[in-house]
This record gives sequence, structure tokens and C-alpha cells, in this order.
Amino acid sequence: MDYVIVGNGIAAIGAVEGIRRLDRDNPITIISAEPYLAYGRPLIANFLRGKLSQGMMLLREESFYSRNGVNLLLGRKAVELNFKGQRVILDDHQDVPYDKLLLAMGGRPFVPPIKGLGKNYYTFTTLKDAFDLQQLCDSAETAVVVGGGLIGLKAAESLYDRGVNIHIVELADRILSTSFDEIAGRIIYSRLKQVGMKIHLKITVEEVLGGPDTVLGTRLTNGEMIKCHAVVVAIGVVPETELVANTEIQTNRGIVVDEYMETSVPGVYSAGDVAETIDMLIKEKRVTPIWPNAYRQGQMAGQNMAGARKSYEGSLPMNSIAFYGIPTVSIGITNPPAEGEYETFLTVDEPRSVYRKCVMRAGFLVGAVLVGKIGRAGILTGMIKNRIPVSDFKDRLIEEEFSLTDLPREFREQLLAGE
Repeated sequence: MDYVIVGNGIAAIGAVEGIRRLDRDNPITIISAEPYLAYGRPLIANFLRGKLSQGMMLLREESFYSRNGVNLLLGRKAVELNFKGQRVILDDHQDVPYDKLLLAMGGRPFVPPIKGLGKNYYTFTTLKDAFDLQQLCDSAETAVVVGGGLIGLKAAESLYDRGVNIHIVELADRILSTSFDEIAGRIIYSRLKQVGMKIHLKITVEEVLGGPDTVLGTRLTNGEMIKCHAVVVAIGVVPETELVANTEIQTNRGIVVDEYMETSVPGVYSAGDVAETIDMLIKEKRVTPIWPNAYRQGQMAGQNMAGARKSYEGSLPMNSIAFYGIPTVSIGITNPPAEGEYETFLTVDEPRSVYRKCVMRAGFLVGAVLVGKIGRAGILTGMIKNRIPVSDFKDRLIEEEFSLTDLPREFREQLLAGE
């Protein structure tokens, strides 16, 4: 039995550990276009800021691969899949045979068509991006960050801490519009403005001024000119599905998998930011590019590749990130429709940058937003996953000092048992 994994992120690590739960002997090959050992992508912001070394970003120590019998092919890109012959073709024409294959290529930055945008921009999703931006910090005085979501704001914060003046340009009417709600976005907006960043909302970059390899400034859609030395495109990521284009693999936005993480081709699985899995709350398949989900998907896929028949429970959107001393957490459904089956209850103290909101549907907790005071976020997550009815104590969930002791005994025991 030959196991092959394309990709070397957190989903791949989960898959190796999942396989080795059941199969200690058969070889595993990991193919990665990046030349680095598996590292934490969410950590590249702190790496760029100088708070972490490259070694501190590793997901597992280097010996992890040899201990688990993994043949690691770094800096090698998979360019073709031969399902009939069960082979992965690499960019140097080498072919790697497999019996079970996992596609865990992750995502790639989405770059919109912008006039004047050639090779004169940066992205912020890989370690190479961080190395490139380190050099930028030594020479650039001002940078324009296109995108006011999680990736854009962390890129802006990292560059600003390195002495680069920052303009954030966001097409939506607020920052963090996808992961957080209006109040949370407003609190973080105020904090970023307070430290000195300039934020432009309901607008985007129409043209990058300069040459194919240089930037002199940007022109916004309202005609405003921003003189800058660099443009960082950080709108978001899209699933890296190029490898399976025009093949028998079913795709939608990502690679569609069943509850066992298997694709439409038998023996071929997918996990992580490239996979389209069931959302446990809305019961529809979607791409949920979140670290814990990617690991769990990889773990389930690995076990099933090794002969198990375990169902993936579904993905739950979650984010936990801090902006200049303000911690934030979002879980599940954070922007429910104004009318319909959802009930929202919240408490907010904007002068203290404190905000807690819970979203309930049919008596169950389905979402939460925490800003400033994020304690017990794990309990709320457990309540969502375990479908614990909350109607009788819903008001207590938004209290800053909320804890397990506020729950009825039977629910405390259920959460502690991890049922």
C-alpha cells in the first residue's frame, strides 16, 4: 500500500497522523511545491514582525517525517494525475505511484484584474511572501493593502509594525465583513485608525501606477491618488484546484468530497482549504478554510485511506485573532438574516473595546462573536458542536464572567465528556 499526499500543510500533518493510527508500516510520500517543512501559515504575520523565528513556525519537528516513514519531496510540483495508472506526475516528469491519494493543496491568493498590476505586487499567504515582504520593509515608506479581511489586516499590522505607512482599501462598507459583524468591525476599525493606519471603505484600487516591476502609486475608483511604493493584494484565497481541472474529480468551488473525505474518484481523497465539505450548521457543502477544520479533515481522510470508515462530522467556521491588543473570536453564523428563525442577544461596551454576541436558532446556539473579552470561547464552541439547548440560560452566555458553572449539570457533564 502506497499512500501519497499532495500538499504539506496542516491537513497533510493530520493525514499522516490519521494513517499511522491504523497503519504503522506502509510508506507515505508527501509532495509539496514549497521548499519548506510544514509550517503554520497563520504565524507568518508574527514571523514578518520579528516575533517568531522560522523554526518556531514548524507544525512538527523535522524528525516527525522520518519517525512516521514519510518520504518528503519538497520543492516538487504535482502537474498531472493519472487515475487509471494511479500515478502523480511531477514537474520534472517523475511519476509517483499510489494506492491511496490525498489532495491537500490548500488555497492560492485571489488576485483581481487591476489595471497596471503585473509582477509589481505582493501576497500574504506563504512563508515566501513573508521573506519577500521583509525586503520590502527595508526600502518602502508606504504600502497599499487591498483587502480589509483577516489576511489584509494582519498583513497591514505586520508591515506597520516594521515602519511602513499603511493604507487599507476595502470594497465593502466595513472591515472584517465576512468573518465578523458590524459592531466587531467598527471596534477594530477604531483601533487601527487610532494606531495610525488609513482605511478607505466602499472603494477599491482601479489602477496601479508605475511599471511591470515597480510601483509609484495607486488610483482608487473615486479618482483619489495614493503615493506608495508597494501594493499588497490580500483579498482572500481560493481553492487550488488547477491540478484536477478537466479530470474526473468533481469540483464546485473546491474539490467535492463525501462524508468520508473521498472524492468522486475511488481511492482519491481531499482535505483542507481545497476541499468542499459539509457545513455542520447550514448542512450544505462549502469550503471552510480554517486551520482546525483542515487538521480534522486530514485526520479523518488519513484514517479512511488506511481502511477505516469514519464520517467527518462537518466543518464549523471559526476565527481567533488579535489586532493591537484586542483579541477576537468568531464562531459559526455571525451575520444572520435580520428576519427569520434566528435570535440574537448581545452586550457591547465600545469605549472598552468589549463586545459579546450570541446567535440562536430553534433553541440552539449557532454562532458567537467575542471581542476584547473572549473567555470561555471554547465552551461556546462545544455547545454549538454538541447541540446543547440554551433557551433557559441564553442571557448568561453573553456575560463576561460566563463559565461552565452557569450551565445545568447535565450539560456541564456532556461538555466535559466531549460527547
